[in-house]
Amino acid sequence: MMISARYRTLAWVSAIVLILDQVTKLYVDSRFVLHESVTVLENFLHITYVRNKGAAFGILADNALRLPFFIGVSLVACIGILWYLHRTGDNQKLLHLALALIFGGAIGNFIDRVRLGEVIDFIYAHWYEHYWPAFNVADSAISVGVVLLLVDLWVEERRKKVP
Repeated sequence: MMISARYRTLAWVSAIVLILDQVTKLYVDSRFVLHESVTVLENFLHITYVRNKGAAFGILADNALRLPFFIGVSLVACIGILWYLHRTGDNQKLLHLALALIFGGAIGNFIDRVRLGEVIDFIYAHWYEHYWPAFNVADSAISVGVVLLLVDLWVEERRKKVP
């Protein structure tokens, strides 16, 4: 039985994201002390070991139901991605890539939440005194995947308008 291209894309891209995410988190966890920071590019990028109990920007970090909520959301998102992927055509390659990036990132952060009860973040970007919250490879994959998803939706909408 031949596996369709969309599922091969999901498997390969998600696996790459998941491996990069988990290896970098394990490296930071084993080599850094919590809150330790190393400058990579002055006034732009640091590797700073933090743990995030909440969602993006620490949202819901102090809520008692945060862990079951985030685990549930991750599972529902992964099931939703698989369902949506199943409904796509084999020619929708950008959409497949977007969904695979989001899926891999969701699984990466899901593993942290189940294993640690929180997510390891370590990429700390800023422009001089303007700081962005720390994030990780999984967060990056999800963000890039969402942007690609929006691009795909925009391209599809434009394609429908062309006579």
